[in-house]
Amino acid sequence: MQISPIELRHLLHQNPELAYQEFQTTKLIIDAVSALPNFDKRFTIHTPMQTGVLVEYKVNDGNYLLFRADIDALPISEETAYEFKSKNENMHACGHDVHTSILFGLVECAARENVNQNILFLFQPAEESGGGAMKFFATGIFNQFKVDKAFALHVTDEFPKGTIASTSGVLFASALEIDIDFHGKSSHVAFPQNGKNAFNALRLFLDAVDKIPKGIKDATLLGFGKITSGNVRNIVPGNAKLKGTIRALTMKETDKIASRLKTISEGIEQITDVKIKLTKGAHYPEVIIDDFLFRSLSKIFSGKSEKFTFHDCGYKMTGEDFGYISQQYPSLMFWLGTSTGEQFGLHNPQFLPGDDVIEIGTNAFKQILISQIP
Repeated sequence: MQISPIELRHLLHQNPELAYQEFQTTKLIIDAVSALPNFDKRFTIHTPMQTGVLVEYKVNDGNYLLFRADIDALPISEETAYEFKSKNENMHACGHDVHTSILFGLVECAARENVNQNILFLFQPAEESGGGAMKFFATGIFNQFKVDKAFALHVTDEFPKGTIASTSGVLFASALEIDIDFHGKSSHVAFPQNGKNAFNALRLFLDAVDKIPKGIKDATLLGFGKITSGNVRNIVPGNAKLKGTIRALTMKETDKIASRLKTISEGIEQITDVKIKLTKGAHYPEVIIDDFLFRSLSKIFSGKSEKFTFHDCGYKMTGEDFGYISQQYPSLMFWLGTSTGEQFGLHNPQFLPGDDVIEIGTNAFKQILISQIP
């Protein structure tokens, strides 16, 4: 059954799925694309992974342009009054439902207008966690295509609706997921001498981290968003865990901070006799914006349309899996402003761009696509 980009957004928003669990999401996308009235031999659907999909649009023997959207959600309970709010404990609190619907709108446009340009539409899984871009490329699916350039966008209520914001060089920081496990020994609180308090070791670790000199080269950020420890109020916790992220303008700098944390943990081990293990998770490269494409973007959206406002926003400490793609091809990514006065921020249970942003984003992608056709 044929559906519109807005209808697709509603279905996605109601049924958000986490990284590598986007099975229903993937099916919805494939069904929506396959049901387009102009879906024909120009299109090939590739599914090299269990989730995510690459839609190929081929009309000649030339090279390809790659447009990408991310499809996974977050483990956040929605706090909106949206008619199509989430039906489970997850939420598209980063706007991936909007990104996916925008890209679907561009697929629809290419089919309807018979665009004379080969295009790859990547609906990528696991952007939020797990390095989905790298794993999708690791399947070898892209080896058969010669891709000239890659494009993506990200919605945000930091900027007013219709704002296009980007910069030349690093737009988004390199991001490294890091888990830190503290293994001590449980004991009754009445006999603390018989235990090794993992939570105390965690607390000492955080105190030491706060004293890291701020003179590390370039902009850096270290944040821990989740702490777990103990099970019962009157038992010295034998285990504790920190989950966090390291951000810097290069992958080399994120590794440098991780090494600093390792040194700190070794010192805490000696003081407390609690064993500490650092585990690195997904490591996203910084998103690098090609200077030529950035200058092209600024020309397209500067003063030529009442619907758009262009802004050079400089770098942000946001992490983005598109960084891996930007290492493969000359790339352009930009913020798409969504705010009509509200400003909740990404990953907030009340972050909810309006449906009208889908048409705005699709039109932005369309203008970029047109500008790239010889």
